[in-house]
Amino acid sequence: MMNKLGMSVVTLALLSVAAGCSRTDNEPGPGGVTVSEAEALDDAAAMLESRDRAAATDRAETDSADK
Repeated sequence: MMNKLGMSVVTLALLSVAAGCSRTDNEPGPGGVTVSEAEALDDAAAMLESRDRAAATDRAETDSADK
């Protein structure tokens, strides 16, 4: 059976390996942009899509009220 120090060392080693697998914000991501830039582009696209859906809903309601 492992003692507490051995378990602590194994746990620390596993956490270090897991932390090393994550990407930093400055690493190149899809399309040659950094990870943070890709996230910002995704956020902007989501915002534009939500505005487009809201505008389409407003037009549909206006068209229904005109008939």
